[in-house]
Amino acid sequence: MTARLADIAAQAGVSEATVSRVLNGKPGVSAATRQSVLAALDLLGYERPVRLRQRSAGLVGLITPELENPIFPAFAQVIGQALTRQGYTPVLATQTPGGSTEDELVEMLVERGVAGIIFVSGLHADSTADTARYDRLHGQSVPFVLINGFSARIKAPFVSPDDRGAMRLAVTHLASLGHERIGLAVGPKRFVPVRRKIEGFLRSMEEVLGIAADEAAERIQHSLFTLEGGQAAASGLLDAGCTAVVCASDMMALGAVRAARQLGLSVPGDVSVVGFDDSPLIAFTDPPLTTIRQPVTAMGQAAVRALLEEIGGTPAPHSEFVFLPELVVRGSTASGPQAGAAVPVQQSAGRRTRDARNPTGG
Repeated sequence: MTARLADIAAQAGVSEATVSRVLNGKPGVSAATRQSVLAALDLLGYERPVRLRQRSAGLVGLITPELENPIFPAFAQVIGQALTRQGYTPVLATQTPGGSTEDELVEMLVERGVAGIIFVSGLHADSTADTARYDRLHGQSVPFVLINGFSARIKAPFVSPDDRGAMRLAVTHLASLGHERIGLAVGPKRFVPVRRKIEGFLRSMEEVLGIAADEAAERIQHSLFTLEGGQAAASGLLDAGCTAVVCASDMMALGAVRAARQLGLSVPGDVSVVGFDDSPLIAFTDPPLTTIRQPVTAMGQAAVRALLEEIGGTPAPHSEFVFLPELVVRGSTASGPQAGAAVPVQQSAGRRTRDARNPTGG
């Protein structure tokens, strides 16, 4: 018990005597200090004493399309932690092929009396989907927030990354390395984030490289948001002579790397690849992936705050909270065939960093 007190005290930055007073419910400890000790307990993986456990303020549903893509577990972790800190119990509901649909998951959550629901990349992102399902949620007085995929037809708060800005970051980076034949591998066009990435890509190709939109559009390949989908899309782009490929997800980018290698090309020696998301562990692939970091922590926390305002009776405005992405330069991008030529590169609105885990970059 002494070692445990010492560990908790060190983590919280207080004395062991203070930790003991908090654990035993004794007076003489400020609210801030008490919270620091409880946070230290949680961080170190110790179970809180029964008397100190926060009562649940209710259940909150979190619906994701799948968990194979590591970006969705990352969102689930951030949102779950934020809800737990506010006293709510997150309930993760995931769609599986041949399993429950989004509508069935919503019905299950509503039947269990959830206080609200957060949707991550759900049907709201599909421009062809019927939005009446969200009107029904309003009719049932169930607050909800939607992440990734804005629709003017749905009256709710939205949280999104700047997909257009992300494409400018990618194109600007590749152009600065001398690449001109840049291709884009994205998912089905009916999805709002895909349409925005296409818009950003076409605009950036014209403004940064002077390539007309109709010509740049020929360098766009649609596929699935999977490793296999990225491989298929990149194969078409490489066959068309692209020296760099921007992908709509990190999983697609890994597929692009595979496609290049199957054609006997090296990454980044012959082909540069840029991903999107900065999923967990993506810095440790071979090569480490240059990617556009989706601000998962800020987006997830913003979604929770907006939902709790809705639950508390002060609805957030029907608007979209847009978060700036960040270019993380690693080892999958390098100088292109035009590296020696002058390339008109404009200053990007986003930030550019080199990952501390791979400080040499690409």
